[in-house]
Amino acid sequence: MKKICSLLFALSAFPALSDVEYTLKITQPEHHLGEVEITFPKSAQAHLDIKLADWRTGRYEILNLANGIRAFDANDAEGRELTWHKIDKSTWRVHLDSPTEVTVNYQVYANELGLRARHIDDSHAFVDASGFFMFSESFRNEPLTVEMQVPGQWRSVSGMDFAGSEHRFSAANFDVLVDSPIESGINQLHKFRVDGRDYELVIWGEGNYDVDLMLSDLKKLVKTGSLIWQGYPYERYVFMVHATSGARGATEHLNSTIIQRHRDAFAKRDDYIGFIATAAHEFIHTWNVKNYRPAGLVPYDYVNPNYSDLLWLAEGSTSYLEGFLLLSAGIITHEEYYQGLSKRINRHLKTPGREIQSVAQTSFDKWINQGGDHGKNFSTNIYSEGALVSMMLDIKLLDDSDGKVSYRDVHALLAKRHALPNSFNSQDVLDILKEISGQDYTQWWAKNIDTPFILDVDALFEKVGLTYQYPAGSEVIAGFDGQAKSNGELLELSHVARNGNAWQAGLTSGDKLVAFNKHQVRNTLDKTMALFEPGQKVVVDFIRRDKLMSTEMTLSEVQSKPKQVTALSQPTQRQQILYRAWMGVAHPNAGQTSQ
Repeated sequence: MKKICSLLFALSAFPALSDVEYTLKITQPEHHLGEVEITFPKSAQAHLDIKLADWRTGRYEILNLANGIRAFDANDAEGRELTWHKIDKSTWRVHLDSPTEVTVNYQVYANELGLRARHIDDSHAFVDASGFFMFSESFRNEPLTVEMQVPGQWRSVSGMDFAGSEHRFSAANFDVLVDSPIESGINQLHKFRVDGRDYELVIWGEGNYDVDLMLSDLKKLVKTGSLIWQGYPYERYVFMVHATSGARGATEHLNSTIIQRHRDAFAKRDDYIGFIATAAHEFIHTWNVKNYRPAGLVPYDYVNPNYSDLLWLAEGSTSYLEGFLLLSAGIITHEEYYQGLSKRINRHLKTPGREIQSVAQTSFDKWINQGGDHGKNFSTNIYSEGALVSMMLDIKLLDDSDGKVSYRDVHALLAKRHALPNSFNSQDVLDILKEISGQDYTQWWAKNIDTPFILDVDALFEKVGLTYQYPAGSEVIAGFDGQAKSNGELLELSHVARNGNAWQAGLTSGDKLVAFNKHQVRNTLDKTMALFEPGQKVVVDFIRRDKLMSTEMTLSEVQSKPKQVTALSQPTQRQQILYRAWMGVAHPNAGQTSQ
């Protein structure tokens, strides 16, 4: 009894910490400016280090977000100024003479809409906490509130719970806040309920979107989580859409997503599929990344790179699985799925970097891979190549098990056994593969994950009753192994494929093409190549460093139309079985079985 009383006395001597309180006041929206105030609970430390994140979740790139912070000051509980100084580009050290609450104020410049980190204008504020709200490791795990002081006609929406008013939210800790963006402004809000869970679609900006179609398909989409995982990790989910200009992309969050598209990129069927596929991608992330993720990303370190050689699984597998959800839900047709798959394969085969960098290597190097001409020649992409190697693994599992297990079972077990705060590594994935298939995938992993994989499309698709071939009417034409954009009356090279004909001729990105065999270039490479024969030798006049230069090259032989994925007209019984196990629906030509 004495021990219990002593414990109670000890606990009473250290009262529970108060909430961290955040306030964002939209002060000069036309100039993208806001004012942030943060009150941290009483601290007895000699100093309090207060940081702004250097990157945001879902974008594996140092963004240096502290560049938008000005007019920082700090005060104690009595309003007296506290001494502070910066100890690095993103950390403000506040010195404390005695135990006290600490309130800091600063101005934030928010004009990075495309980064999806922070944006303020006269119609809205998009608030990703990594771009707005500083934090202290001392109080990272403490509960908090966020109050938005915004114009009267604005509406605030977030995946966080409301806290007493329409512009005030609460979160269990900073990690929840940083993964729960707020969209506040003049917007549309549509609510719906599916299988006992609440959903919201909030749209900022006018565009050629069809809200009824979006809602209809989102209702179908959110039902598909149970096709892979047991249980949903949320009770309410928010789809945020920016119909805008000059920004595109999307980011997953804990129980919400932000999707950005050009305001006129919704109505055409191809554009709409791009939108709904993005919604599917971010919805999958609710499990893959936000519910379970690789060890290098647990816990998040918001001021340093979080390295992992499994980002291909976090992002690429998500890109791969989105097609399964859309086709299973009846949102897209088989042919639409094949079109997207064809583009991905064709892009991969035109990426010389696939021969240089494995998906494990490109995962680890995501923080420094910058794309562009060199990136395309010597690197790969965690999304595209990650999706293709995920497909390879899926079809191998299906083939090895006669359709009894698939890659979806791997993700179901990752969620069941390695959900946060736990994590997983490559060996954990290999253990699951062996468990569900009865086979050791170590050698396969070494050949396809740890070294650059070779995509044997024909052998792969033969398993599931598909073909990959040039469409009718395709013919051999002259080719230039690179890409160019019109620059006045010239063509400026943006990419020269490693070891292709232009590369061998000594051309490089930035060169401005003037003429082939004294024929002035047309406004595209395709139109220019149409003047010549495949295999023809030509003299290329070009400008480099403002000087006219010449080189000789041989035009390659290419097909006028890219290869396409199509369904076999008479799939075998086994192909039909594996196709259904693969896509969750029957082969489009089921019943037309060949012998």
